[in-house]
Amino acid sequence: MEQHLDFVIEHFGYFGIILLLVGGIIGLPVPDEVLLAYVGYNVYQNKLSYIFSLFSAFAGSIGGISLSYFIGYKFGLPLIKKYGTKIHITEEKINRTQKLFLKIGPILLLIGYFIPGVRHLTAYVAALNKYPFRKFVIFSYIGAVIWSFTFITLGTKLGENWNLVGSYVSKYSFYLILISLLLLVVVLSFWKKRQRFIKKK
Repeated sequence: MEQHLDFVIEHFGYFGIILLLVGGIIGLPVPDEVLLAYVGYNVYQNKLSYIFSLFSAFAGSIGGISLSYFIGYKFGLPLIKKYGTKIHITEEKINRTQKLFLKIGPILLLIGYFIPGVRHLTAYVAALNKYPFRKFVIFSYIGAVIWSFTFITLGTKLGENWNLVGSYVSKYSFYLILISLLLLVVVLSFWKKRQRFIKKK
């Protein structure tokens, strides 16, 4: 895996990071968190710029999730059911995510990146539910920033041990979700207080 990622980064640089993440978000078999951690490791080695890496990861993430939304909106469920199984998007996963989306749509768009098996489906499900694109952009793009920052920074901090990220994700995914939810509650609480303060003025 490291050799493949090394080849892409060496030959395509930041553009390669964008392409891989677009593919990974759509549903292609790209280990997204491992990729981001490896990018962070390259930052640690001074092979890549931290800022440019973050921008590339963000561009790839929003590119992939926007394209997923477009596919879901334009072609609907029949296309996803027909070809989704080839990239591990099964009807069962779609139905499960759809039920979750109806309950906590905005939250799912925000933290879905951190949930294995859900990241690839949130945009499709949002489009199938005719979720407004403007709202979709707000929540999913903020989620992309948090997700990209988290794993690239982890990679830079772990350094030579960057490859531990893969095992951490599978082992502590529940805690990542919990932390994400707590962060969301804090942000929403702050935002509501700010809105009340503005109205009082």
